[in-house]
Amino acid sequence: MSRMNMEISLRRRVTNIVMLSITGLFTLLTITILFCILGYLLYHGIGSLSWSFFTNLPKPTGEAGGGMANAIVGSGKILLIATVLGVPVGFLAGVYLSEYSGRTFAFVVRYVTDLLNGVPSIVIGIFAYAMVVKPMHRFSTLAGGIALGIMMIPIAVRTTEEFLRAVPNSLREASLALGATKATTIFTVVAPAAIQGLVSGMMLNLARVAGETAPLLFTALGNMFWSRGWSQPSASLPVMIYQYAISPYEDYHQQAWAAGFVLLALVLSINVTARLVISGRGATARR
Repeated sequence: MSRMNMEISLRRRVTNIVMLSITGLFTLLTITILFCILGYLLYHGIGSLSWSFFTNLPKPTGEAGGGMANAIVGSGKILLIATVLGVPVGFLAGVYLSEYSGRTFAFVVRYVTDLLNGVPSIVIGIFAYAMVVKPMHRFSTLAGGIALGIMMIPIAVRTTEEFLRAVPNSLREASLALGATKATTIFTVVAPAAIQGLVSGMMLNLARVAGETAPLLFTALGNMFWSRGWSQPSASLPVMIYQYAISPYEDYHQQAWAAGFVLLALVLSINVTARLVISGRGATARR
């Protein structure tokens, strides 16, 4: 009996060591891939990262130098429109699912939301082209923002629902017992209790759409100059990277690498900030 127990214990320890080694190896592989991408982008684009890259417009085709200031500003404008459109719609829909809807209707909405989240981005771009670009008879910053905003909605819905459901029911009951209406309870008690999770979820949502290229090819198109207002074609970092990468000029290739590094650094910074917000929320909850 003792020998059998020893064999079982040995088998368990061997299994534990093997599984720990495998999971550690693949974790290391994942981290290595990320740092390889960052290192490769930095190595190839460091020569084009300068003050002029962030402040100058692109040079005419064939001329060396220039920058991507218009694309940086254009991406900011497009993401601003996407946030203004996608976050409120997704947030209110998530509130409804969490606080008001019945089980059957909520199941249908969640299923449709998941389907929308799985729609290829190029299809969203074609839809935005048909619904916005064609009626306006022009490509525009607004059309690009609407396309990305549509992509933000499903994630905003599910994020809002999950974080609101994580709020203890005792808070809702206490507020209702004091005479507050359900709407007042949601927006003054439940939502503030989940605010850190909601903010971090929206930031991760924004990071997801920041690198999308296909929808912008059908909507914002691109612009080698400043795009004034919201109804003109606009440059964006993902589209500029695509255009420069397929060009025959080596200087454009270097700037594409530099822009790729800037875009990846932006996405990583948003993700890290969101994780810090979540960590702060967890620390606050423990206290």
